[in-house]
Amino acid sequence: MPWEVNISSRRVQFQNDLSADEYASLMNINTEDLTELRLWAFEKIKDNKAKVARAYNKKVKPKNFQVGDFVWELVLPISTKDPAYEKWSPNWHGPYRIEETAPGSSYKMETLEGVKFSRNVNVKYLKRYYPSLWVES
Repeated sequence: MPWEVNISSRRVQFQNDLSADEYASLMNINTEDLTELRLWAFEKIKDNKAKVARAYNKKVKPKNFQVGDFVWELVLPISTKDPAYEKWSPNWHGPYRIEETAPGSSYKMETLEGVKFSRNVNVKYLKRYYPSLWVES
């Protein structure tokens, strides 16, 4: 028989010498330490989430539009190309006028001629339209 099997570790020898009450009390001490460790880990997770939120919110610029503002709408689905223009296809439609705001950061729009859209568009698919000084309206 190999010598590794015959020689047990110090921990196992110590564990075998304990009575049932001593063993139970030592196991309870470990569970108390485990609870403290879990609380510490939970606090670290909360701190890390707050740190990630601060870093994310530094770069996020909220978009808010008012009724009457002019906006561009993203061509959806993204990367849809017109076969006639291929890579020179426009990425934005418009300009459109904001007709009304809806809950959840979405807007109902209308064309400049007054034709209303039947669906709302989320704010992440819109960007503000600035009239060009070079194109006569």
